[in-house]
Formats: sequence, structure tokens, C-alpha cells
Amino acid sequence: MRKLNLDSIKTFPGQEKAWDILSSMNPDNICRNALASFDINSGLYTIKSFGIDFFVSPIERKVFSNIELGRSLLDIKEYFFELSVVWYLVSANNISPSGKWIKPINVNGGQIFFMGTHKLPLDELAELYGNDSEAFIMKAKEFGGRVCNYADACVEFYPFPKIPIQLLLWLEDEEFPPRVDLMLDTTCDIHLPTDVIWSVANVTVLIMF
Repeated sequence: MRKLNLDSIKTFPGQEKAWDILSSMNPDNICRNALASFDINSGLYTIKSFGIDFFVSPIERKVFSNIELGRSLLDIKEYFFELSVVWYLVSANNISPSGKWIKPINVNGGQIFFMGTHKLPLDELAELYGNDSEAFIMKAKEFGGRVCNYADACVEFYPFPKIPIQLLLWLEDEEFPPRVDLMLDTTCDIHLPTDVIWSVANVTVLIMF
């Protein structure tokens, strides 16, 4: 998996706060709202992300996976992924995705997606796959991506059970350069703060490198 230089991206606060909230909440409510499960003996939540089971320990304040693909996802930038997982567990609501799609700019506070170093590396992704939709789809399938019938190639991911994200690839042609668009379900900001939506979107893009 190719790594991008993320050192210049300014992270946002809230990790310890999210863990504090998680530790204080009723597991039954969390599991119902987030579509997760909880094992009372181990004290672990299990949440599916990109088709992979991840385990969340409020006691150890740790997110981990038992398979290599899950560990590689954590390695992309552990802070982003761990923070997103914990905030999803504490803030998800008992509302299903709408199946209607919007661009990030249309999310409340969506300007964050286009501010300086917060800009998602969609241009780099387009350059990588601009002439190879099959490779785009094959890579997406490694992380549970489902092929959709949009653009020249479109894949739908589930970073979390109630947070679907689509990546649409437009191949290079004689008139236009390649392009990748990212689309969010209209309910995403019901479940997550906007900065955490950005974090989830960022991870979704990065798994494709």
C-alpha cells in the first residue's frame, strides 16, 4: 500500500473525550445505534469497517484487528482511524442511510474538505487510476468495495455500517483529464461531526493507494 505524506495535515482534538464518552455509555444503546456488538466478558465492541472486523476496548482505549489487512488499514494513519471509530460508536443514531448522495461541500461545515492540507488527495487518486478502471475496482474490492453503475467506474464502501461512501472514477480521454469524485450519504452528519466525516473520507481515499 503506497503511503502519502500526511505529516503536514493538522489533526483535530477529541480522542480522549470520545473515549470518556464511550466508557460512560450503555453498550446496548451503542450497539443498537451503531450496528455494533459488545461482548460482556471481554469488554470489547466489534465493529465492521471496510468489510473487516475491528475490536474496540474502552478499558485499554485501543482499536485493533486480528488480520493483516485490518492492521494495514490502521497503519495508514492510526490517529485518524481510531478517532473515527470511537466517535462513530458514541455518536451514531438510530437512523438508516438515505441512499441519497451529496458532495462533501454540501455537508454542514463541508468547507473543511477543501481547506489547505485538509483537501482530500482525489487528484492523486485520479492520476493513479485514470487509465485503469479495472485496477480501481480490484483495489476497492480488497476493502469490501461494491461496484455501482455510475461514472466510468464507481465503488461504494462502508467505513462504518451507517456511513456509506462512494468513489466515482472518470477516465482520461481526449478532452478531459481523469477525475475522482467522493460522495456522501445525506445522513452522514446526523451520525458524525463534520471533522470526523472528513477523517473517514480521508481514510477511504487513502486505502486506494
